[in-house]
Amino acid sequence: MHRTLSTRRVTRAAAAAVLVTLAAAGLSGCSGAAGATTASSGVSKADAAKATSAADFGGMDGLVKAAEAEGKLNVITLPPSWANYGKIIAGFEKKYPGITITSQNPNGSSADEVAAIKSQGTGSNAPDVVDIGTAVLDENKALFTPYKVAGWDRIPTDYKDADGLWYYDYTGLMSIGYDSSKVKAPTSLDDLLGSEYKGKVAIKGDPTQANEAASAVYLAAAQSGGSADDVQPGIDFFGKLKKARNMISVLPTQATVNSGQTPVVIQWSFNNVAWGAAGGSAGNPSWKTVILPGTAIGSYYNQSINKNAPHPAAARLWQEWIYSPEVQNLYLAAGAYPATLAAMQKDGSVDESVLKSVGEPPSTLVQLTADQATKAAGVLKSGWSKAVN
Repeated sequence: MHRTLSTRRVTRAAAAAVLVTLAAAGLSGCSGAAGATTASSGVSKADAAKATSAADFGGMDGLVKAAEAEGKLNVITLPPSWANYGKIIAGFEKKYPGITITSQNPNGSSADEVAAIKSQGTGSNAPDVVDIGTAVLDENKALFTPYKVAGWDRIPTDYKDADGLWYYDYTGLMSIGYDSSKVKAPTSLDDLLGSEYKGKVAIKGDPTQANEAASAVYLAAAQSGGSADDVQPGIDFFGKLKKARNMISVLPTQATVNSGQTPVVIQWSFNNVAWGAAGGSAGNPSWKTVILPGTAIGSYYNQSINKNAPHPAAARLWQEWIYSPEVQNLYLAAGAYPATLAAMQKDGSVDESVLKSVGEPPSTLVQLTADQATKAAGVLKSGWSKAVN
């Protein structure tokens, strides 16, 4: 199994250590003419939209000045509890008080991000930036524009497009969250086929639209004799789950977990952890997280900039913020492993106490390559609805 799955080399640790530590943790924009000078910044909107690094603004000070002149930033599908985005957004607005963030459709999918870009076009409400799954990104590269952050060299070569069109930001591990007051802890995926889990298992949306839901299928494939090149066994597993009437068609949220509507959720570890005791008063103290033995399934999300971003300078400043050690450590604190983790460990900028509490990513971490994700997306589109309807 490990030989047939496509693996990426990451820092060494045991998956069991990750399991233990995770279970314990925790509007309208400024439109204007395309060539108009952004107020007092000295950089036109047209030039900002073409900028491929901070150097095109005369350096970081120039980028900040241009972004603050725009005054706004539109982000999309970033729930506050997802990978610490609540703190990340608040931190950006605190550091740059002249820029207000509008967070659109926080519970949307990668496909929703693309749909918003296409429907809004050059409008002032269009998303400036995306945090998007690989398969959906790969099918829509024409929507985005290159930009290289100041810490470009800290991102591993195979974690980014050579020209800066996209770059990985973080990954979690695919996990099972469950309400320990309602069901027993599953020790294998096949346990979820049992009668105890009837009408109780949910995933995060439609796998043909959402990367997190698709990754649940990839986990099932890995656990059912499949591979990154053969995700059909994962689809077959969910067909069995649906036939047993254990799978429910409810989009799980913190609210559905707390109400008991979705007692079992297959999703990223950082989300399951955030919905449990680590979520504080909003969390469910009975919510536990399990990462199954064997190969750990991950999938880095990607940052990219809308080529028609209504606030092109702010979009680029956001990327600089995302890849700062401060934000990369915020990802880590949520149990989402940041793209620059190896570089931060090397230069000492990683928060060692946080890394110790979360645990290093397992050496068996597997994620689909861009080509594998595109192929898998095709298999899902042709076979998913047939299997679960």
